[in-house]
Amino acid sequence: MAITDKTRKLLWGRSGNRCAFCKNLLIVEATAHDEESVIAEECHIISSQHGGPRFDSSYPMEKHDLYENMILLCRIHHKMIDDQSETFTSDILRQIKSKHEEWVTKQLEKETVKVPVRIRRVKNNIPNILPRLTTGDEVLNIVSNAMGFSFQHDTLKDQDEVNIVGGFLQEAQDFGDFGNEMEAMERVETTYTLTNLLQELDDSGFFVFGAREQQFREPRKSDF
Repeated sequence: MAITDKTRKLLWGRSGNRCAFCKNLLIVEATAHDEESVIAEECHIISSQHGGPRFDSSYPMEKHDLYENMILLCRIHHKMIDDQSETFTSDILRQIKSKHEEWVTKQLEKETVKVPVRIRRVKNNIPNILPRLTTGDEVLNIVSNAMGFSFQHDTLKDQDEVNIVGGFLQEAQDFGDFGNEMEAMERVETTYTLTNLLQELDDSGFFVFGAREQQFREPRKSDF
């Protein structure tokens, strides 16, 4: 019986691509001249060979290549546990494997914990007034490639006002996400579209005011 792909995926996935002993990564990155190097070995806890490390005649032959009898190690520690099989018994290796997988899970959980982002405003960067915007070019200069948007509007009375105000704000945000990546013709078309939307707002009794403010994200521990 051979080691199945499923067993390998379980072993590598739960081991986190690290040796259960030294925690070192088991894939060496490629160089400018050579491909990646895999330094891992999929090791049997109980050998299937008579006289092999930790051989147990009572252990079912059909279980030798299953996940429960495998441990992922670097080549150094594979040789160590096989040369010192009296020290590294099957029970000890299973404990090491279990503790290592618990460690991998905890490390991954730490990485997925969301740390709130704190934004710091700088007094001198806060606009004193918001000028009225009357052209699409003025709008685009404010929103182009902004990292965040803050929109406010008057209380709207009906669905028509919702459509016109919401439509303009959505267009402004969408264009802002990739403003600096536009080709010349795309920018001309965009400013034309925004100018027309500003005119529609004006015809409906809405004026648009806006400005750009530079803020700073406070560094988190995970950044270091």
